Amino acid sequence: MESISWLLVVLVSMGMVVCTWGQNSSSEAITAVYIVTLKQAPGVHDYGVLKKETNVFRHGGSGKSNRMDKARDRNTSRSGGSSGSYIARVHDSLLRRALKGEKYLKIYSYHYLINGFAVLVTPQQADILSRRREVANVVLDFSVRTATTHTPQFLGLPNGAWALRGGYGSAGEGVVISFIDTGIDPTHPSFADDVSDRPYPVPAHYSGICEVTPDFPSGSCNRKLVGARHFAASAITRGIFNASQDYASPFDGDGHGTHTASVAAGNHGIPVIVSGHHFGNASGMAPRSHIAVYKSLYKSFGGFAADVVAAIDQAAQDGVDIISLSITPNRRPPGIATFFNPIDMALLSAVKAGIFVVQAAGNTGPAPKSISSFSPWIFTVGAAAHDRVYHNSILLGNNQSIAGVGLAPGTDKDTMYRLVSALDALNNDTTISKDMYVGECQDSTNFEPDLVQGNLLICSYSIRFVLGLSTIKQALETANNLSAAGIVFYMDPFVIGFQLNPTPMKIPGIIIPSPDDSKILLQYYNSSVERDGQTKKVVTFGATASILGGLKANYSFSAPKVMYYSARGADPEDSSLTDADILKPNLVAPGNFIWAAWSSVGTDSMEFEGENFAMMSGTSMAAPHIAGLAALIKQNFPSFSPSAIASALSTTASLYVKSGGPIMAQRAYANPDQNQSPATPFDMGSGFVNATAALNPGLILDSSYDDYMSFLCGINGSAPIVWNYTGQSCWAYNNTVSGTDLNLPSITIATLNGSRTVQRTVINIAGNETYSVGWNAPYGVSMKVAPTRFAITNGQKQVLSVFFNATINSSSASFGRIALFGTQDHVANIPLSVIVKISYNSTNT
Repeated sequence: MESISWLLVVLVSMGMVVCTWGQNSSSEAITAVYIVTLKQAPGVHDYGVLKKETNVFRHGGSGKSNRMDKARDRNTSRSGGSSGSYIARVHDSLLRRALKGEKYLKIYSYHYLINGFAVLVTPQQADILSRRREVANVVLDFSVRTATTHTPQFLGLPNGAWALRGGYGSAGEGVVISFIDTGIDPTHPSFADDVSDRPYPVPAHYSGICEVTPDFPSGSCNRKLVGARHFAASAITRGIFNASQDYASPFDGDGHGTHTASVAAGNHGIPVIVSGHHFGNASGMAPRSHIAVYKSLYKSFGGFAADVVAAIDQAAQDGVDIISLSITPNRRPPGIATFFNPIDMALLSAVKAGIFVVQAAGNTGPAPKSISSFSPWIFTVGAAAHDRVYHNSILLGNNQSIAGVGLAPGTDKDTMYRLVSALDALNNDTTISKDMYVGECQDSTNFEPDLVQGNLLICSYSIRFVLGLSTIKQALETANNLSAAGIVFYMDPFVIGFQLNPTPMKIPGIIIPSPDDSKILLQYYNSSVERDGQTKKVVTFGATASILGGLKANYSFSAPKVMYYSARGADPEDSSLTDADILKPNLVAPGNFIWAAWSSVGTDSMEFEGENFAMMSGTSMAAPHIAGLAALIKQNFPSFSPSAIASALSTTASLYVKSGGPIMAQRAYANPDQNQSPATPFDMGSGFVNATAALNPGLILDSSYDDYMSFLCGINGSAPIVWNYTGQSCWAYNNTVSGTDLNLPSITIATLNGSRTVQRTVINIAGNETYSVGWNAPYGVSMKVAPTRFAITNGQKQVLSVFFNATINSSSASFGRIALFGTQDHVANIPLSVIVKISYNSTNT
């Protein structure tokens, strides 16, 4: 605690905290950040829904916005008064009374989505707080982590969803998407507000601010990027915040946040130029929507829940429409259910406020129950490949062809170039004994230029490249300095199963990712050289090859497919991995090899350092696709609840690849394309997102905040925890429900013992229509749906009763589907996931 005076100065200078001080405390005490929630309900439960206010931007006569740079009090309530400041004073008063005469540091006051605060205290002080009658819950802060040019075309947006809204020039207009991520590079053209002749409107319901710092100067925000803040107090208290790397501002020093924001809402038609090569023009899913950034993750350490909750709380107060979270917790939440953690509970209040919440599923697949986003009010997105692929290959002099990766040009056509291994081109001052990694080509002074000039240089690719100790960029510099005709990387056999992203190269080049294929290259090379019998130096280099190049995209008919890294269900209900009656993920979206904007100082992918665009993979890339598509739905149906948006996306999802076969799921980290099988709902949820169909779903299934509360209150032993987080008593919810009985666009039964009846209520949002009902029963289950046919008018509801009967015991889940076919061509799919566990009564004779 000796540095706490410095810490106080830093935090206050950042405008981030209110501090209170006592007199007598041991400077030797071990402190940590705790999130404390109070029993009094948070602001959103008083206000019900977000009130709409006039935006605090002011506009001049030129048509361009005068940037709003002056920060307001963080604790000002959206109700227009000083309720937030009052609640912060209540928090301060409680801390003074509870910890009288002791030293502590309050980091945040939460008052809109949860009523509580984050505070730096000792475990003993945390115990004192937990025993106060005003206090509901005390949780130790925990860490979190981060989890396109063609995807608009692959999703059919230009002639589909965008066309329905008048083209890309109005797609998403008026909708504010917030990003809880690593910040944003405001200088990127993907976020400019002057790229079209029609000026951006100001979203009147948004009241956020734009922080001004040396890293994020006045003028960084505009009518496109309407708000930007950063939250780092919890990280600062730990002494791990590095201002020179992490930027004490909304500026993105990592690249991840810039990438995700542009996937969802980047401007349309921005040229993607990387390493001097043009890869097309980029666009976000909702290119006309507005962006609000709430930075709470940082490149050197990730982030912490206390900062993330503060960001979520502020975004909701500011009036955002959608929250996009490409982050996941580093561990499964402890306690009686995964749903009870500060982040998910804050997001529950956000949903009550009418905000659609989308989160990445996590990159911990393909293991079962690896999902990192648990709650039914959160829309969880897995990652799938789209149909654009970049192929690169090398043709050897013996006519063998080897596939590889590399966004690189090819060598001259019809010309074969001599292959020279880096280990055979060492100068007299360099030996492997002096530098065992010399074959990675990181220093051109180690090699004899005359041996390399005009030839293809062979270099090794080891785990050091994965760890960032060696880089492709430095090897390319070596090849360039030696005037090589190109560069070839073979895979170190110890890098087993590592999957490489396409890597930009200015000169002809290729990386062979397979150790087996690398052996083929090296065997051909070694069999074609002549060596001196005594010195073992190469006398004649006989191996030749040409690189065909990988700049031109190819298109696959086997897309989409679920990627091996995409986290899978079943959704774990608790830390004991009990199956929940909730389907996760909700669906999958493009997440593999996604081109999008990149921060000018981004280092999350070293191969794209200094570039304006980067190609990234992960569920982090899939989630913002859905955030952008949700903006199109919100624009089309302004009155839709978050669950209605989720239903429209889910019931219309596609189940098939372009060629008509079933969507496949990769099952292994190593050689994933050789280990795949048809995807199940635990792999892909409802399926692969269908953007155009989601704008015209015909039927929706809706769930309310009270429904989610009834679900939480139905969990055994949950009543005090629900009270702790929401300030509401489960006594008010006499009719609790299981996850199976929530009105979700899916049905999951973790334990079917005997018979069970489940109901779903659909609402018609289209014209009058007649639907027929079909179904495919899960294995080991007999089922029927009633009615099998119904007519429904606009705004009318129809209850469907689904009868399940267990017939064959099974320890694993089986899957089915209900399909509703409308006479106006609407189709709604409801996936089924059932585990049959039949209990038999027996007596002893």
